[in-house]
Amino acid sequence: MTTNNVKRYSIKEEIANSITHGLGIVFSIVALTILLVYSILNKSTISIVGFSIYGVCSILLYVSSTLYHSFQQEKVKSIFRVFDHSSIFLFIAGTYTPVTLIAMRGYWRVGILVAIWCIAIIGILFKVFTYNKFEKYKFVSLSLYILMGWLVVIAIKPMAQMVPMGFLLWLLAGGVAYTIGTIFYAIKKYPITMLFGIYSY
Repeated sequence: MTTNNVKRYSIKEEIANSITHGLGIVFSIVALTILLVYSILNKSTISIVGFSIYGVCSILLYVSSTLYHSFQQEKVKSIFRVFDHSSIFLFIAGTYTPVTLIAMRGYWRVGILVAIWCIAIIGILFKVFTYNKFEKYKFVSLSLYILMGWLVVIAIKPMAQMVPMGFLLWLLAGGVAYTIGTIFYAIKKYPITMLFGIYSY
């Protein structure tokens, strides 16, 4: 495996990244527990399924990122970098899942879920097969991330009829923040991209 594509960080940066992303694992487990307890108390099977998928994807995201920043040996780091990048696709799809299952109905629910998970799978395969050319094809990855983030727009009308306006505005605000983070990552403003949830490459 070619390893010269691995971005190098200082030891201090790697320690900070490992700690913060490790805390993300803890917070994800806590959040998953709370959501599952809430769903079980409300006897909502669909919520249990949706939140379980979200929680697992969130945990995988932070585990992958923590491992990527914890190991400094280049070959090992290159392997975990693929997991780190791929887990972003899982996380976005996982975030869509409970929202779509709970808030949408009929063919919109099925269509959005199929579309978002198909894009996620395509993105993961793309990362696997371009593991030594991440920088060269970065624009493709960023485009897929943004496409996934804004896919919900095509279903905005039926969703507006099913969820409170406050929830819808919060969802759109998240999309805006995510897009801004992607732009900052593209121009190499790493600390700001971390703020908006675009994980370090």
